[in-house]
Amino acid sequence: MKQPTMHGIVLKSFLLVMIAHWIEHGVQAYQVYVLGFERHHVLGLLGQFYPWLVHSEWMHFGFAVLTWLGLIFLRDSFSGSSKLWWDTALMIQILHLFEHTLLFIQAQGGFTLWGASEPTSVLQLFFPRIELHLFYNSIVTIPIVAAMIVARFTGAPILGVMKVPKTV
Repeated sequence: MKQPTMHGIVLKSFLLVMIAHWIEHGVQAYQVYVLGFERHHVLGLLGQFYPWLVHSEWMHFGFAVLTWLGLIFLRDSFSGSSKLWWDTALMIQILHLFEHTLLFIQAQGGFTLWGASEPTSVLQLFFPRIELHLFYNSIVTIPIVAAMIVARFTGAPILGVMKVPKTV
């Protein structure tokens, strides 16, 4: 039996963070669209037990930082077109992290920008917050999945194991 590699452990941990982030936003969307919660009462899954995580912006800022760090740390594990997909996700995540940093700074500093009644990011001036973050998560996740699929089918290393391309 092969020993797990550091790359494999980090990639699996990274994927768990991504899935947890999706679950949080999925629960928030469910709370708004199915349960009919008012948007300012939407807390997601962890927020039901630890509301301060949501109100202080720690939870989503933490997810954004961990995603960014994962993309940076795992970047050199990809090559060729899979690395191009990975780099695309990284560039989009930098914008996503900037938006969460604005929200976090406002929540921690006790002020808001642009005369808003609550912490507000730049794109949130034009789009509702829940939908905007579902969009961000989608446009970061899609190139991550594409990078992993391309790496798998081109024989590039993934999960720390070299995949041998299938021959006919």
